[in-house]
Amino acid sequence: MSTDQPGEQETEELHEDYVTTDNEKAYWSENVRLLWTLMAIWFAVSFGAGILFRSFLDQFSIGGYPLGFWFAQQGSIYAFIILIFFYMFRMKQLERKYDLDD
Repeated sequence: MSTDQPGEQETEELHEDYVTTDNEKAYWSENVRLLWTLMAIWFAVSFGAGILFRSFLDQFSIGGYPLGFWFAQQGSIYAFIILIFFYMFRMKQLERKYDLDD
């Protein structure tokens, strides 16, 4: 009687298919670094410019509104949209670099 159970070989083959390669680890490392960088920028723009540095920024104005107020109401949203497009562009580059694109 064999000690191998039905499907055991299939499970080992599936496990081998899901082993993370060095290429994928490097890709994931760059992806996480990019995410942390973009989140830090978003935090600086939304929390920093809109709340922490508001009194300093309010001496300047955009469209008649104090700059600190503008960042709190509009600027952080614009910055977030720009960061989304930058992330999309940069991820396409990373996927091509590591040969993981569709």
